[in-house]
Amino acid sequence: YLGKTVQVIPHITDEIKKRIHRVATDDVDVVITEVGGTVGDIEILPFLEAIRQYGREAGRGNVCYIHVTLVPSIGPMAEPKTKPTQHSVAELTSRGIQPDIIVCRSKEPVPEALKRKISNMCNVEDRAVINAADARNIYALPLILHGEGLDTVVCDTLRLDNPIDLSPWQEFVDKVDAATKPVKIGLIGKYVDYQDAYLSVVESLKHAGFAHGAAVEIDWIQAEDVEGLLATARLADLDGIVIPGGFGDRGFEGKIAAAGYAREHDIPCLGLCLGLQAMTIDFARNVMGLSGANSTEMDPSTPHAVIDLMHDQRDVSDKGGTQRLGAYYAILDPGTRVHQAYGEPVVSERHRHRWELNAQWKPRLEAAGLRCSGLSPDRRLVEFIELDDHPFWVATQAHPEFKSRPDRPHPLFDSLVAHALARHASRTTTVELRVVDDASSSVA
Repeated sequence: YLGKTVQVIPHITDEIKKRIHRVATDDVDVVITEVGGTVGDIEILPFLEAIRQYGREAGRGNVCYIHVTLVPSIGPMAEPKTKPTQHSVAELTSRGIQPDIIVCRSKEPVPEALKRKISNMCNVEDRAVINAADARNIYALPLILHGEGLDTVVCDTLRLDNPIDLSPWQEFVDKVDAATKPVKIGLIGKYVDYQDAYLSVVESLKHAGFAHGAAVEIDWIQAEDVEGLLATARLADLDGIVIPGGFGDRGFEGKIAAAGYAREHDIPCLGLCLGLQAMTIDFARNVMGLSGANSTEMDPSTPHAVIDLMHDQRDVSDKGGTQRLGAYYAILDPGTRVHQAYGEPVVSERHRHRWELNAQWKPRLEAAGLRCSGLSPDRRLVEFIELDDHPFWVATQAHPEFKSRPDRPHPLFDSLVAHALARHASRTTTVELRVVDDASSSVA
């Protein structure tokens, strides 16, 4: 800053505006900028000032301010109250920002009379008061907002002529509503008490369920509960298993035990990042007979380091942002389960790890039956493993959950749910036949 005194205004606010401009490239029509927090909090003030300046500089018709407020329901009659909205808008206006649209979050639909009151008290058009009441599922919310006219008001404010066709999204929501086939997936995690830690994994499972008309039930299983003789009690009634990523040795033996149980009992199993490492160690210990096989992350003195620190990580002392991060390509072996799932010979997935399947052990693992079905382009890193003689025992060193979308489930999760449904159907049929046989015997 050439010796100037660095101040909140203009230096911090200018940097905020600069970052908004940075994403407004030539191939972008509209930039959506979310300012989180609550109006009136001291932390939000520089951001409010930045977007106020941005609106003045861009000019009317080039900026649309949308303010989201809460309309709570109070008392035994659950009467909706507009005072929080009025005070919030008054505070925002005092900062120089007049909202163009007010989105009212509420548990139940807000009556039209109250919407008109908000319009009058907050100085916005009647049609610009949008009610976002609780929806039956989050995917129905765009349809609710469309029905309230939010998209039309935004386009009019920004002088855009873009008629919106939400019929494809309506078809997707109908598919979500029709997803009723039961399937139970066990998630073997270290952080199950804080389920948001696995939000992307859970949503990926749901996306795959929607594609197959299934309502995926997540069985949250603490990895430490699977250690020892507890595996059968916790895993026997599952249709599928996911072993997600993580760090550290707590619960790692439980992940290994879950991988082994899935392998021995033909339960579809998908390992992610650390999950691949747990599945590799299970194979080394219990198929190859390598007692004490482990990862050097968990046991630096292991006699069989089938999982080891990546070569280019061994001299890294600064642990901040130095992992193998971001998207990397992998080449898949033809005819493998991962190749069938993706339908492509080369795929790109996002990564976040330091340890990998030890390349020195790869020939011995493959000779024993572990299929290294996807490798990095230089063929140094194992990206995917699987078993040929198992319905679906597949793992990746990547985090495919980050690339799943509601209308485009990730291929690996899609395959897992498909195999889990097949297992559920076969188990249900077996139970039904057993009941019929028992009944026939009783009659006889």
